[in-house]
Amino acid sequence: MESGEKERLMDLLRERLIECGWKDEMKAVCRTFIMKKGRNNVTVDDLIRLITPKGRASIPDPVKAELLQRIWAFLNATTL
Repeated sequence: MESGEKERLMDLLRERLIECGWKDEMKAVCRTFIMKKGRNNVTVDDLIRLITPKGRASIPDPVKAELLQRIWAFLNATTL
């Protein structure tokens, strides 16, 4: 999308996830995991494997709906 819409959508998503506390929740999950395993026993890959499914599953439905609506609106506006 050369229009810059992808970047605007990514910014919107980041903003909404921060507003709803999702980012803090994911940070807490990581911290708990690191404390449990020990800081020297955790790799970035470990954190990615842990956080990816939890993160995707915990995105609030209103955030998903708003983003999807914005994508559809953009697609409809560009195909006319």
